[in-house]
Amino acid sequence: MPRKADVFFLGLFLIVLLTSCDSKAIYDEYQSLPNQWNKDNIISFKVEAPDTINAYNLYVNLRNNSDYKYSNLFLITSLEYPNGRTLIDTLEYKMAAPDGTLLGTGFADVKENKLWYKGYKSPFVFKETGTYTFQVQQAMRKFGNATGVEDLDGVTEIGFRVENK
Repeated sequence: MPRKADVFFLGLFLIVLLTSCDSKAIYDEYQSLPNQWNKDNIISFKVEAPDTINAYNLYVNLRNNSDYKYSNLFLITSLEYPNGRTLIDTLEYKMAAPDGTLLGTGFADVKENKLWYKGYKSPFVFKETGTYTFQVQQAMRKFGNATGVEDLDGVTEIGFRVENK
């Protein structure tokens, strides 16, 4: 039978291990999708500004599987500040190598991609206290078709992450 001290130290070790694995993360949340992302499905995240002094890195996280058939990804993003001001961007990310191999990390069929949103070219500082709302929507098009891809297959989760710089 284990001693109380052994159980205590094992528990303490596990807590330290779990909390120290991702010390940079300030906010990290995912929303699941049914293996496809409809063009009208706008994913939304609400983030409290950690402070108005320090710089942060912001990422769009995406998990996809081999059903994803494109070499790139177009997204429409918006970041609404607490005062209502909104920044809207159209972004493109590379999702596959020239040979068609999906980019990202992961051992099996599912790949995880940590895509830069803000903070890579210049520091991102939350200029106001309060709640920021980040929204993202897929904007994929087939070549020569202006109406867009109705359901983007292979996307299983969308996330938003804020990290210390």
